[in-house]
Amino acid sequence: MRGIEDRILSMSNRTDGLAGWLADLNVFLRRQHDHLWQIEFLGIGLSCVIAHRPRVRYNAQASPGPFGGLVPNPPTRVSRALRELRRKLGWSLDDAAEQTGVSKAMLGQIERCESSPTVATLWKIATGLKVPMTALLEPEWTAGEILMLRNATELRVQPSAEGMQRALLFPYEARFGFEVYELVLGPGYESISEPHEPGVVEHVTVLEGAMELMIEGEWMPLDRRQSLRFPADRRHGYRNRTAHDVVLHDIIHYASPPKLG
Repeated sequence: MRGIEDRILSMSNRTDGLAGWLADLNVFLRRQHDHLWQIEFLGIGLSCVIAHRPRVRYNAQASPGPFGGLVPNPPTRVSRALRELRRKLGWSLDDAAEQTGVSKAMLGQIERCESSPTVATLWKIATGLKVPMTALLEPEWTAGEILMLRNATELRVQPSAEGMQRALLFPYEARFGFEVYELVLGPGYESISEPHEPGVVEHVTVLEGAMELMIEGEWMPLDRRQSLRFPADRRHGYRNRTAHDVVLHDIIHYASPPKLG
């Protein structure tokens, strides 16, 4: 414990201010996985708890940043997946634009890692390619043991500059027929999603906060601990009109097994 105290004191001598000191401390604490500490920062009343967690298969795209501790999700994985899926289908960018409803210019920017697509855009691409979103987010995913531990904190990314964070908790596997997401909707967030593939059904459960879902053109309120199942092969939407984050789980079930590329 004395070594930890010395390390924290040495970091406090930084000359680049509190932000730099906290950044260093965050990196240091993330390396500690075998103990549980509570460290009180004198003068600013801030406490931090670090707990040991088992190692699991993590999506390591997230990194520290100003919104919810995240920066926009690096688009490299999505760009490679899109390019590979398009190649397998033998489609040009014009073909892909026609099938997905996403402009040729935007698709080109995504493939060149010049743009990080919103969730709504990702859904349009996945629907046009007739693949689950997993094929774009974790294209290398392969089925493994049924017993699996996934940590939303480690998986959570911010897809773009929009006020939403996403964690793919359980990627799509044909034997189960669904994928599971944790979504965090920031204050004022609103997104309209175009229809998914025929037969796709979403199951939304609000864990924290209160939100609204647009079903059949009408906004329906959904409060904490309430759940709603709805056909996602029609236009639908999500919005948060409160001043606080909304945390929800979204189970997306496919009626027929989509391709994984």
